[in-house]
Amino acid sequence: MKQDSPIKFGTDGWRAVIAKDFTFDNVRICAQAVANYLADVGLADRGLVVGYDTRYGSERFADAVAGVIAANGIKTYLCRKALPTPVISHGILTKQAGGAIIITASHNPAEWNGLKYKPDYAGSASPEVISGIESHIPAIAASGNVSAMDLSEGLKKGLIEYIDPFPAYLKQISSLVDIDAIRNAGLNIAVDSMYGAGAGIFRRVLGGGITRITEINRKRNPLFPGINPEPITPNLKKLSKLIAKQGFDVGLATDGDADRIGLMDEKGQFITQLVTYALLALYKLHVMGERGAIVKTITTTDMVYRLGQIYDVPVIETSVGFKYVGPIMIKENALIGGEESGGYGFRGHIPERDGILAALFFLDMMIKLKMKPSQLVAHLYTKVGPHYYNRVDIHFPADQREAIVSRVANSNPQQVDGVRVVKIDTFDGYRFRLADTSWLLIRFSGTEPVLRIYAETSSMKRVDSLLDAGKKLAGV
Repeated sequence: MKQDSPIKFGTDGWRAVIAKDFTFDNVRICAQAVANYLADVGLADRGLVVGYDTRYGSERFADAVAGVIAANGIKTYLCRKALPTPVISHGILTKQAGGAIIITASHNPAEWNGLKYKPDYAGSASPEVISGIESHIPAIAASGNVSAMDLSEGLKKGLIEYIDPFPAYLKQISSLVDIDAIRNAGLNIAVDSMYGAGAGIFRRVLGGGITRITEINRKRNPLFPGINPEPITPNLKKLSKLIAKQGFDVGLATDGDADRIGLMDEKGQFITQLVTYALLALYKLHVMGERGAIVKTITTTDMVYRLGQIYDVPVIETSVGFKYVGPIMIKENALIGGEESGGYGFRGHIPERDGILAALFFLDMMIKLKMKPSQLVAHLYTKVGPHYYNRVDIHFPADQREAIVSRVANSNPQQVDGVRVVKIDTFDGYRFRLADTSWLLIRFSGTEPVLRIYAETSSMKRVDSLLDAGKKLAGV
């Protein structure tokens, strides 16, 4: 075992390259740290759910986790097959467990895998929870003191039990949205599962009616050929062509573990994550007539501020990551929480991203307002004005990070793209708010060695100009 463990939790869990740092030894170290944490906080007697996605070796890593948790005398509920993260997270509530470990690297490239910990409230782990787990890792890594047993032994002793959390999850989401209405709406839906854990899910949820579902990239392929399993424009060319060629009403794309959703309109045009979030907020506020706080990360849309004014609800901004959004949703009983990556959570459900439920709400909005996706976007713009957005991701050598940070931190521009800077936020990266209400953000990814540059403004031409300005500020 390594003396200095590489296990460091980022925006959502620990992620690393398979066979380099994401090894069975390190996964077991992390599982032991979770077992110790459960003992610390008095939750070990409630058991732990263990699940996984469709990445290379995920089920074997999950078995290794189960063996460690069970060897610590903690009842382990092991999922029988790959499932979406929100389904597994909801299983915590079904089993009244102390939490869950999910083997997934979400949207990362194929060579990565990861481990997410979900606490007993079935959401992303807060910074305090993560600190509690990480505090055990150095000593475990140094001593090699990891308890473990074979899967067969755990099953025989009753410490490990196979479960299928999907039926309870389906019952839960059926209480939140009229699934029968969607089944019988006669929609023609194209689905891209991106080779991930969302494969077959929409068919299971919506099958049996006159709504038709055509699914691509459904078969498991841990190489994710030609794409990263992140539902954004560059990875959805196949879905876009399918929609444009065959005339679907809408396109749905789930990421690697299906906690995020990407939407395409009836023309095969991507609906950005920021517009999607504003539409979901509008659905809750206007279509469903609900009220409550809106929680947004720094990287997502200012459109929700306008909706907050129109419908007289507060808007709360956080750093990037549902580990910040979820706890605020719980504290404030917030109506909705969302982030730029396509993850959205809802009151009355788990305080966690759920790409499946988000998609169902969007379909319900189409039905209730009798509008196509492009018409819904136009309808949103009548309320908040046109907003356009894009993001560029720039990979860089690790030794250049400090130099990039220094360039941005010391730039202190008075103008960006010819428009006066009215405020600079530095609580998560560097966000430049401009006099015309546009914004530019430069920050590092919390899960990969990637510099991300974001912009939202009133036209796509301006978006491109702002992104170019961001690259110059960062010197990349």
